[in-house]
Amino acid sequence: MTETNQTPQASAYTSLGTARTEKVVLPEATFDGVINVPVMHKAVTAFLANQRQGNAATKIRKFVTGGNQKPWKQKGTGRARQGSTRAPHWVGGGTVFGPTPRAYDQYVPRQVRVLAKKSALNARANEGSIYVIDAFNYEAPSTATLRALTMRLGVDDKKVLVLTDGVKPNVFLSGRNIPSVHVMPYTDASTYHILWSDVVLVEAGALGQSLEPIQETATAPVKRARPAADVARGERKVAKRAAKTAAKKSAAKKSAAKKEAKPAAKKTTAKKSAAKKSTKKKEK
Repeated sequence: MTETNQTPQASAYTSLGTARTEKVVLPEATFDGVINVPVMHKAVTAFLANQRQGNAATKIRKFVTGGNQKPWKQKGTGRARQGSTRAPHWVGGGTVFGPTPRAYDQYVPRQVRVLAKKSALNARANEGSIYVIDAFNYEAPSTATLRALTMRLGVDDKKVLVLTDGVKPNVFLSGRNIPSVHVMPYTDASTYHILWSDVVLVEAGALGQSLEPIQETATAPVKRARPAADVARGERKVAKRAAKTAAKKSAAKKSAAKKEAKPAAKKTTAKKSAAKKSTKKKEK
């Protein structure tokens, strides 16, 4: 368990990604600098275990249909004695010590969950991965707006957790189609979600802060340059596609030439046969 005495601060931005001049002091009640790794591990393992349905099931020999009669008599056949075709060593028989439906639920006390969440937030704050957004006031769902925000912050290639002040359906619908963005209320965030993300965007109201909104107009989204490897891969695909089309065209030309050559050959053979017939008649 580590602890830092510095008061954590976070950079503030508008909902469109414009940097604000002031720094936001994070509340000391939550961001007290304590990072308890074993508690975070316990909370994450319990969260993942509680997601399991526990539906895996197999049948032991008494639950498999059939096998009530001896497959052959006890003596005289030369074979090994068998009592049922549903024994575990038979194909189609029962399973020994197989999984059965069970509950994987793990209970974590409330105080432990709170400590784990605080530790996760402190870990992200120490990394400088917490950004405060003044307000998410989306009048309608807009994936492009949220995508532009992540691109202007330079975190579009990272896993982003957006924590809103209460339930905001428009913000949730805006980020639902972005694989690397997860939107949820601040109070619903768990230790797993915070540690899953690389960057946490928190609405100011969720932290008890109030930032006066800045009037600004929406700007065109910043287009990031494609990596050189992706560009080279795209060029290779284009070259392969062009080679395939060229090969198809040449094959089509050859087949057309063959089709044109066949009737011409038939005509020449017909002329030859007619000439032979005429010469035979003259000889007679």
